[in-house]
Amino acid sequence: MRDRKWAEEKARELVSRMTAEEKASQLRYDAPAIPRLGVPEYNWWNESIHGVARAGTATVFPQTIAFGAIFDEGFIERIADTVSTEGRAKYNEARRHGDRDIYKGLTFWAPNINIFRDPRWGRGQETYGEDPYLTSRLGCAFVRGLQGDGKLLKAAACAKHFAVHSGPEDLRHEFNAVATRKDMAETYLPAFRALVEEAGVEAVMGAYNRTNGEPCCGSPALQSILRGKWGFQGHFVSDCWAIRDFHEHHKVTRNAMESAALALRNGCDVNCGCTYQSLMPALRKGLISEEDLTRSCVRLFTTRFLLGMFGETEWDGLGQKDVDTPENAELATEAARKSIVMLKNDGVLPLRNIASIGVIGPNADSRIALAGNYHGTASRYITPLEGIEDEAWKRGITVRYSLGCTLSSLKDEDLAHEDDRLSEALAVAESSDVVVLVLGLDETLEGEQHDMGNSGWGADKTSLRLPGLQQKLMEAVIGTGKPAVVIIEAGSAVDLNYASEHASAILDAWYPGERGGKAIADILFGECSPSGKLPITFYRTLDGMPEYTDYTMRNRTYRYADDSQVLYPFGFGLSYGTPTVESAEVSDEGGRIIVRATVSADSDMENVLQVYVKDLDSPYAVKNHSLSAFRRLSLRKGEKQEVELEVDRRALLSVDDEGEEKLMGRRYIFSVGFSQPDSISKALMNTSPVLVEYTV
Repeated sequence: MRDRKWAEEKARELVSRMTAEEKASQLRYDAPAIPRLGVPEYNWWNESIHGVARAGTATVFPQTIAFGAIFDEGFIERIADTVSTEGRAKYNEARRHGDRDIYKGLTFWAPNINIFRDPRWGRGQETYGEDPYLTSRLGCAFVRGLQGDGKLLKAAACAKHFAVHSGPEDLRHEFNAVATRKDMAETYLPAFRALVEEAGVEAVMGAYNRTNGEPCCGSPALQSILRGKWGFQGHFVSDCWAIRDFHEHHKVTRNAMESAALALRNGCDVNCGCTYQSLMPALRKGLISEEDLTRSCVRLFTTRFLLGMFGETEWDGLGQKDVDTPENAELATEAARKSIVMLKNDGVLPLRNIASIGVIGPNADSRIALAGNYHGTASRYITPLEGIEDEAWKRGITVRYSLGCTLSSLKDEDLAHEDDRLSEALAVAESSDVVVLVLGLDETLEGEQHDMGNSGWGADKTSLRLPGLQQKLMEAVIGTGKPAVVIIEAGSAVDLNYASEHASAILDAWYPGERGGKAIADILFGECSPSGKLPITFYRTLDGMPEYTDYTMRNRTYRYADDSQVLYPFGFGLSYGTPTVESAEVSDEGGRIIVRATVSADSDMENVLQVYVKDLDSPYAVKNHSLSAFRRLSLRKGEKQEVELEVDRRALLSVDDEGEEKLMGRRYIFSVGFSQPDSISKALMNTSPVLVEYTV
């Protein structure tokens, strides 16, 4: 059990011996040493959303959006525990060699629990998807795995970006995200609340933008929720150079001194950036007090004591031998297998009785597309082409390869004509029994707004269309008449209207991590059955969706969208076989809502049982229904399995226009199945959830 009181007492004693200037210096992300007090320098900035990032060799797990597709709290906690082991090991080795640089510490700015409300957002790949409940469950699991459950923190997690933040990237430094109290409480805040109240997350990061007029890194309204309503006790960090935006872009202050004072007074303890260099002038001007400095400094040293930075810990023996191990590589491969979502299959998969495979596409042999953004460096990568070759050659199957086109430009060679790789791709397709088309995006096309603090170039998408000549390539290759399996590597939804009509099969592999090609090959050749479920909605079109800058939830995500907008629904994913819920019941047992279901399958598989709740009475209920419980299951062919899930009573509450959660209805429909209860999922799955009426 975490001993925060002990750590805070130690912090208060240490901070009491600091001068005001020394306290102010410790509120920078690159805090200098205080030799006379035995305080070493410390850089607070480290990254680990899907593996230790930007610090050299580390296991590169699939991108976070793929974690969402796994729908498995225990497995995500296991991944996060592995990440924190590697993080501790790298910290120990760096410290042993006197290296206290950026990306070498134990304060990891992960997870990103913003809601992926719009498919254009470039950083949506860093999230667990579009659903607040799924995000809260997987976010809590990641925090538990990263931080551990002992007296000390194994590592410190950080919930970001508080609070209403999901694009546009090119406006983030000046943008005011306007959200109703209902949307705040119903969509944007639940995951943050869960990570604070349930998981005990040690840190929270403020967003760049303003929320309802107040800059997130200096917002009295947001702090009153975070520390007031939820009782957050950890430290708060700004996004990088976000406090500078107060005066340069948001224009809520006149200069750096006023910005630093506004942020500090409103609970921002660490400045990622340089604006807190103005804290001492602000103190001399009377804009802040020394008690303001002391309060934040104590919070930060409480975290450092909880991390065991001033004594021995049980993790001091971790070192280079614990980084990038074969076991960790296998865990990354397993994560990729579990995350791949099969969206269509006319029977071509798993591949059988073929002599040759044509592998075509700009992501077929791309290492960049394996990693997503905010990634480490793997010691070995397996691309889809390499994974397919390894498996095909074992079976005596010939593999032919063509780039087909580049990711986003019109030609591969500068002096060539447009489409210079198309004829080769057609030749490969025509000479093969089946074609695997690997298309999509990478971090150069979607990601964070580019600046000196991040490594990507992508920012937002402007549409759902595949970039460059990829759509033309897909249509031409499928036009040869050969069975075509389309594989998408991307961190977001793309336009699959043509593929859904004309391809033989479609797999969404996300950014599948260092050994993603191995996992893809395992799915293609039937070494395992696909088991991932979409954590986002794939739309037919963006028509009818609010403007990107509009933060209303109308027509956004599965909870509010019309079926006519949806191509592939949230929670959907096929397997090699059909799982069935044979019966289900819902009961109230001592105030606990228990769902019991009998499930079976016609083949061996993993799948995700999902429970959705619809309030039939409340005028404030979400338009459709809400995910309220889920469980990843291992199913055996022909075997019946009894499954029990608990639904939090909060799932019965509605949120009114003032943002208050209340029990407003008496009649509910519980949907228990392997998908949503929407008409599209039913048609695609060829099976329906069991609907159970429940009355309070």
